Amino acid sequence: MSPQPNPAPDLGEPASPHRSLRFGYGTNGLADLRLDDALALLADLGYDGVGLTLDHMHLDPLAPDLSARTRRVAQRLSALGLTATVETGARYVLDPRRKHGPSLLDPDPGDRARRVDLLLRAVRVAADLGAHAVHCFSGTLPPGADEDTAWKRLADSLTPVLDAGTAAGVPLAVEPEPGHLLATLADFHRLRRTLGDPELLGLTLDIGHCQCLEPLSPADCVRAAAPWLRHVQIEDMRRGVHEHLPFGEGEIDFPPVLAALAATGYQGLTVVELPRHSHAGPHCAALSLPFLRTAASPNGPVPPPTPPVAPLGEPSATPEGSTS
Repeated sequence: MSPQPNPAPDLGEPASPHRSLRFGYGTNGLADLRLDDALALLADLGYDGVGLTLDHMHLDPLAPDLSARTRRVAQRLSALGLTATVETGARYVLDPRRKHGPSLLDPDPGDRARRVDLLLRAVRVAADLGAHAVHCFSGTLPPGADEDTAWKRLADSLTPVLDAGTAAGVPLAVEPEPGHLLATLADFHRLRRTLGDPELLGLTLDIGHCQCLEPLSPADCVRAAAPWLRHVQIEDMRRGVHEHLPFGEGEIDFPPVLAALAATGYQGLTVVELPRHSHAGPHCAALSLPFLRTAASPNGPVPPPTPPVAPLGEPSATPEGSTS
């Protein structure tokens, strides 16, 4: 079944990008805060929602009483007026030695099953939170693996997750990730065709990744991806360098990107994705929302660059395949 396009804005009156877009902030950029404190901070700053990464410090998906803890988070979100997307990109939630491991591409079926189980748990969490979607990505090609085998593993692994999402009414939003098997919009469409174009298979579009490696501009990527958009991540980035940057430190021209996004009628969250800036998470969150609101204002001024974030300690080494 072909996916239904996002609803278009009411053509009777010009849509306001500032009013129609809903901004969130990812908890993977607030890893030094307790989840309750992170949610309160975002609500106080005026965010509409949160990209909730399931991790040991924020709604641990593997700890006991997940359902009860999820209910408490749902109540907290409701009390604060926040909505959520569930993200599954925690670095070491499944394996303390392998970043983002195991993946959906691993040679060991048992390892792949562990990642599938995490995604199934995420679907249940998302359903209980009333979240817009569950985000995931493919993983990197294992050493010695051929691409055809890896694509088959990816499709086979995602099938039960899509079945669970369909039963729960929760879309799965796959993210093209630089360095991964599924790295580009073209790769997403390959997966979509392989799986028979299921209605609940959608896309996480990371605006920085578009700047990093897509042949189209970020604004054109938004327009091309519009029918499948289920989740959007946003940050600054430079061409050819996969490094998530605060706004104003990269090369992206944001007003055209946000205007294109608003014009699609996208109803989900646009979530700031700065996972390597948790040391200054509250500061980055406070600066990011005014920048985005200014950039999204029709005929408004070009937003000023955000002040640079002072480094606190040595930055983590950049791993192969991802800086998330």
